[in-house]
Amino acid sequence: MSDLVATVRNIESAYLEYRRLLHTGTKRRQQQSVTLAEQAKLMRIYEPVLIPGMLQTAAYAEAVLRRVTEFYRIPNDVDQGVSKRLEQQKVLYRGDHRFHILITEQSLSTTVGNAEVMTGQLDRLLAVMGLPRMLFGVVPSNAEWLTPATNFVMFDDRMVMVEAITAELTITQPREIALYARAFETLARQAVTGKDARALVGTALDRWRSKP
Repeated sequence: MSDLVATVRNIESAYLEYRRLLHTGTKRRQQQSVTLAEQAKLMRIYEPVLIPGMLQTAAYAEAVLRRVTEFYRIPNDVDQGVSKRLEQQKVLYRGDHRFHILITEQSLSTTVGNAEVMTGQLDRLLAVMGLPRMLFGVVPSNAEWLTPATNFVMFDDRMVMVEAITAELTITQPREIALYARAFETLARQAVTGKDARALVGTALDRWRSKP
């Protein structure tokens, strides 16, 4: 019954096309992220390609949102979008919010902007990965494939947001949320944390610093 109730309540909002969500630019969607982050006690984030927005530098966020603006051909409000994305990060330092963030080793190598942007971003990672209310992990590139996964964010146990190419999915059915939780737990078991995660980030940072 709880699955049925969740389905009925969210039939229109569960699948939101980007042409509707981003028709005025990026700021509106980034404001939504601020609100959701402030409401959640525990955020679980998995990102297989990029550095999650919660940990992005201004330069990295600008490069990402500029590509989003170009790809979806939406109004250019990148500066406002970046400002809101950085505002979301305030929850890292205040309140009783907790974070479990997983990336893949590929996320450290995906070029966003240029080598200077990447160097600044990985420096930022090293600075924040030890925050007291954050557990940060990196899934090594040679980890065995154990679970289907795309990028997703879990807000407590009440909602999951998934970014597809054409639309953003809002998952609220308990049985589906449970599957995302299972996927996250599987990836978390494969991830390295602490000094091992720091070593992977440091190695990637050295590579970026050595680029001309």
